[in-house]
Amino acid sequence: MALQENFELEGNWLFRYRGILPLVLLGAGMAVYLITICTSGWLFAAVSPYWREYEYVCLAISLLGVFIRAYTVGHTPVGTSGRNTQSQVAEELNTTGIYSMVRHPLYVGNFFMWFGISLLTCNVAFIIIFMLVYWLYYERIMFAEEQFLRRKFGECYLHWADKTPTFIPCFRKFVPSALSFSWKKVIKKEKNGWFALLLIFCIFDGIAVWQLGFHCNVILLALVIVSGVVYLVLKYLKKYTKLLDEQGR
Repeated sequence: MALQENFELEGNWLFRYRGILPLVLLGAGMAVYLITICTSGWLFAAVSPYWREYEYVCLAISLLGVFIRAYTVGHTPVGTSGRNTQSQVAEELNTTGIYSMVRHPLYVGNFFMWFGISLLTCNVAFIIIFMLVYWLYYERIMFAEEQFLRRKFGECYLHWADKTPTFIPCFRKFVPSALSFSWKKVIKKEKNGWFALLLIFCIFDGIAVWQLGFHCNVILLALVIVSGVVYLVLKYLKKYTKLLDEQGR
């Protein structure tokens, strides 16, 4: 099989099971974190006196990823930028808003979300490995997605791709979104990610409390409880009402 077809085949397979990578990284990250704090790695030793502040810096980086995802999803029409896993879906080509600056904004958002979590491990080797694995993993997914879009939208896609960076945004290329921002779509599509992110940070904080006797981050714990309640309410509203439905979004 030619390398191009092999890349696309691998990318489609990874796209279908892309939810597995975060679970693998999370498990590995927690194991590395335990080893690092037990052996007092140099980075952990350096930041431990300022652990609470370090946690908030990591959280801010992850929340930047949440913001990027929310901004992206909130400006897209139905049938695009979804969480589908069975196959590629694109009813139309997004070229305005954040898509005028970068071709894969959702994966940029994912990177920052998980980069903030990887920093919590305080293990430089793991952080570097995370970045390499993330790039190799999503490089194939992005390749497969672009092959799909190229076949479906032809010259329109090629013209957009020729002037739009793949992963590192070019802010001077920004063109206002053709659609207004939809909070309803963001709430429906992204509520899982917000709650899961805060819960992961709380688990890491709990490990530090358990292993090192640090004081529990009460603010983080409160955020997890509030976001958990909000998540359950939104889950109910989505399943049993139409309050979050919006025509064309």
